Amino acid sequence: MSEAHLAPVRRLLDQAGAEGRTVAFWWRDDDAVRPTPALERLLGLREACGVPLAVAAIPGPSVPALAERLCGDPEVRVLVHGLAHANHAGGGAKAAEFGADRGVEALTRDAETALTRARATFGRLALPVFVPPWNRIAPGLVAALPGLGFRGLSAFGRVAEAIAAPGLRIVNTHVAPIAWRGSRSLLDPDALAASFARHSPLGMCEGEPIGLLTHHLVQDEAVWSFCERLLHMLSGHPAARCLNPAELWGDGTRRVAGRAGDLATAGSGAA
Repeated sequence: MSEAHLAPVRRLLDQAGAEGRTVAFWWRDDDAVRPTPALERLLGLREACGVPLAVAAIPGPSVPALAERLCGDPEVRVLVHGLAHANHAGGGAKAAEFGADRGVEALTRDAETALTRARATFGRLALPVFVPPWNRIAPGLVAALPGLGFRGLSAFGRVAEAIAAPGLRIVNTHVAPIAWRGSRSLLDPDALAASFARHSPLGMCEGEPIGLLTHHLVQDEAVWSFCERLLHMLSGHPAARCLNPAELWGDGTRRVAGRAGDLATAGSGAA
């Protein structure tokens, strides 16, 4: 990995620091089910860099051993990553478990079951925050989530302002370093630079923090190396503020408000 991959982040932080501002970041990793060597590497990186982590776990197949492994770290919390991570999209449609291919009644039933199972498996580790698989969700379900007990929603991309969801705090991720539609290795430097350039205003002072989205189960060495160097940069730069997911959705010490937008079609393509 070349320095070119980190250059846009360094420029963003240096500029913010020169202007007396800070840039807020947060970190989400998807698809956890059980302890694995890749999970150990993820948690080792989290401890080494000191950046808080939101683990989006799939509640249907998740095993108690995952909760046991995560419970000892106060900087790790669990988000509800769908129910079974099953694709219900028909034909050649983009993959989705909670897309518009099914009726709202079925979607709300599965989302409610997912929250119940997450709480039963993870207890106090689980935040009532819904993370739709493939980052795609039907607008009708967005509106129903608060009534099911969810306080938050996290997908991918900038939060638009098309559909209001009273009582729901929406904090998305914005930078995914895997080239899902290409090599499935690390994105090229220009693509990463463009990603940060699109979303960097979100992290300035007030507003939505920039979210890093990783997938520990499928990352190759190039992606791991990028994540390691990026996270150490964030933890050591005076202009970076790395937020704990409980700070975003828990006691409200830093309120980050959002409204649901075109989440039904926005997805990153990432799982």
